[in-house]
Order: sequence, then C-alpha cells, then structure tokens
Amino acid sequence: MEALLTQPYQMALRTGFKLMETNVLPDQITRRAVRWLVGQRLNSLYKSTGEEQMEELTRFIESLKEMPIAVNTREANEQHYEVPTRFYKLCLGKNLKYSACYFPSEHTSLDEAEDAMLRMYCERAQLEDGQSVVDLGCGWGSLTLFVAERYPNSKITAISNSATQRAYIEEECTNRALENVRVITADINDLEIAEQFDRVVSIEMFEHMKNYQKLLRKISTWLKPQGMLFVHIFTHKEAPYHFEVDSDSDWMAKYFFTGGTMPSDNLLTYFQEDLSIVRHWRVNGKHYARTSEEWLKKFDANIAEIRPILAETYGRTNQTRWTAYWRAFFIAVAELFAINNGEEWLVSHYLFRKKGTSCEAPPASTEGQCH
Repeated sequence: MEALLTQPYQMALRTGFKLMETNVLPDQITRRAVRWLVGQRLNSLYKSTGEEQMEELTRFIESLKEMPIAVNTREANEQHYEVPTRFYKLCLGKNLKYSACYFPSEHTSLDEAEDAMLRMYCERAQLEDGQSVVDLGCGWGSLTLFVAERYPNSKITAISNSATQRAYIEEECTNRALENVRVITADINDLEIAEQFDRVVSIEMFEHMKNYQKLLRKISTWLKPQGMLFVHIFTHKEAPYHFEVDSDSDWMAKYFFTGGTMPSDNLLTYFQEDLSIVRHWRVNGKHYARTSEEWLKKFDANIAEIRPILAETYGRTNQTRWTAYWRAFFIAVAELFAINNGEEWLVSHYLFRKKGTSCEAPPASTEGQCH
C-alpha cells in the first residue's frame, strides 16, 4: 500500500501504526484511517478506461497461471489457524465459523447468522443425505459438523492445513457421537486423493490460493462424473490484487494474509478448463461487515480472558501490540466490506460441475436473494 503514497503520507502512516500498536487510539480514529486507506486502494484498482481495466485483469490471470497453487502456506497457517482454539471460542459464534455469515434481518444474532449461511451452503451446493462430501479448508469444522449432523448418512472428509483444527474437529465428533467424519491435515500443494466424491465445498480457502488453474484441475480429479464444487470466497467486484508487504506498516498483509489474494468477483470464471460454471451468486458485503463487528464485540467483551491467550501465543511483551492488531483487523474487515453500501467488496458464491456432465441450476429461494 505504501508504494501508492507520497513520502509525507508514508511517514504519517508509519506514525499512525506505531500509535495503533499501543492500543490507545480511539476506534473512531482507527476507522477513519482505515476508510482513508480503503479509498487509496480503490484509487489504485480502477483504471481510466474499460480497456485498461480488462488488460490489467488479463495480466493478473496469466501471472497466476505461472505460480504454485499456494504460497506462504506455513505463514498463513501460523497467522490464523494455530492460534489456540479457545481464542476463537471467545470471538466467533457457536459454530466457530471463521468466515462471512448471513444476517436476514437487523435482529439476527451472530449464532443465527452462522446457521443461516451454513443452510445457504447446503442449498446452493445441492447437498443431500447419503452423499460423499469434501470440506476443503474446513477451519474449525463449522460446515463439516453442520453437514454431518444434518445428513447423517453422508460421509464428510474435512481437509485443513492445521493440526489444531484437526484436533478440535475430532474432539467435537467424539462429543457429538458423529461417526461420518474424517479429518485430513495437508498442504494443498502436496495433497493427492485417489477417491472421488459427490461434492467438494470450500469456504474462504481460495483467498489463500494463487494458481486457480492447477487448483481446479486437482479438485476435478476428486469429483465423480456428476460431482460439483461449491466455493464461497470474498472478492472485490471488479479488480483482483495480491496482499503484499511493502513495508513494516503494511500490517494486514504481513500479519494476517501473507501470500493471500483478493480475487475479483469474476476471476474464477476464467479458469474453466476442467470445471464449468453452473451458478454464480453475490452476497452483499454488509453481511461480512456485520460479521466482523460482532466478532469485535465478543473480543472486547471477553478481553480479560483473551489477554492471557495473546500473551501465551505471541509473548507477554507483545500482548498489547497483538491486542491492537486483532482489534484493528476486525475493524478493517468491517469497514472494507461496508464501503459503498456493501457493493464494492463482497462475498461471491459459485457452483461448478465437472466437465462433460450436465446438471440443472438449483432453484431460486427467498434465502438466497442476497442484495
């Protein structure tokens, strides 16, 4: 981000981040700073003509095809997924869903919003009892456990790069007497599966990927002839970009999304060599903004229990700094997805089918109308 700014702005930005690390800045100032940075990002994303915009997108697509499926997998894992599970129990909803939720009304609670989005996945992925399902990038098993209980005759394979997540999911399966779940811990670059499945579902895992051509080709080999892939991914409506560390003050990329990608809403549709698009939905970004605001509320409400966890994870001398980072992270996500009435950064859903097969698009539903 700093590469986009003049030197005086860079100096002011560094000073601001130093103050932020002390955890004394009022949220109002932090939010104003985030909105200003988001404005700078928007200025960099939009080109002066549609022709230039398309050329930039084409260059980005071609560059992805030259990359590994994922980069910095160890760093991404450590930044989010090896933080103790009890931290997330204090911040997330009852399902430990560490991704955008869906709020049908202003009175919807975080727990209800988790359930609403999980139900939406089941509908849009056309899940049915008795299917074999892969939850790729399963997190703490919010979807895995939801599907395992809702469809008891199905068999779910949860895949994560985190040993911490695997231990939690297996413990939950024992506690809930679920015998239709298995968990695999693997780096997606190296993962090979000989079986084939009815569905592969991936929730906010593709943001950590680069070469979607290779990734979708690999997933296609896991699908039965009539198999389908459902993807939930956060996106910008027009322009993709990488999370890059330009300096120490570029804390979002450095501490939370090393090696990550912000796809555009249409990006995955350019990688259909092995899978064909069946349906494509957009979920307004305000749902993610509200999700993150709810996480921030729970973080603040449970700060007395959270501080020792941060000290244990990052070191006692870094506790204050990481308290500030996590709060700023939740604020940044909320502000980013709320801008322009939630129509700038949003959540994209896709349903793909394996090449050489055909299927009907799922029927529209009231719950699925996300405007």
